[in-house]
Amino acid sequence: MHLPFSLRGIPGTIDVTVDVTRDPDELGASPGAVGLPHCHATIHYPAKGYAGLMGWIQMVRSTDNDSGGEAFEMDPLMFVGAVPHPFGFFGITPTLFDAPARRTGADLDWLCHSFLGYLKDFEGDTRVVKAITGFSWGFSRKNGMTTVEPPRRLTSPDWHGQLDLLHREHPGWRFLDEFETP
Repeated sequence: MHLPFSLRGIPGTIDVTVDVTRDPDELGASPGAVGLPHCHATIHYPAKGYAGLMGWIQMVRSTDNDSGGEAFEMDPLMFVGAVPHPFGFFGITPTLFDAPARRTGADLDWLCHSFLGYLKDFEGDTRVVKAITGFSWGFSRKNGMTTVEPPRRLTSPDWHGQLDLLHREHPGWRFLDEFETP
């Protein structure tokens, strides 16, 4: 998937690939990732320095999460523990990588919403996030067979649907309602 966006009047793109994990060691992933998809999103944006500072926010809805698949939850990047901000990946044009893993082969529906955002104000309140764009991806596993859901572009209403979760999980942060206009 090739996803165009614009930030501060400068056009950029995101290349998103979703593929099946065959060799988790090659990806630094858990052995439980075999046969499940992994996602890699690379940002191409010509701004330099802090002008390229962005972050990926991910929420997952899964039939094995606390809500039984009824609601999205923040993506738990367990290897870093709890973080005081909403970003799973943050930096100058950060790359997103995710390789879900499970210890059992039980049936499962798993959907991820990945949003690229930026800090709206470097001078004043730096805890204000505005979404630039986003995409979903996921998979279903039924009777040992995994079906990959290819990436799909998310829209402003998809972001708006996650705001309650973001406010609840990160009360010291503000999340603006709409995407940056491409």
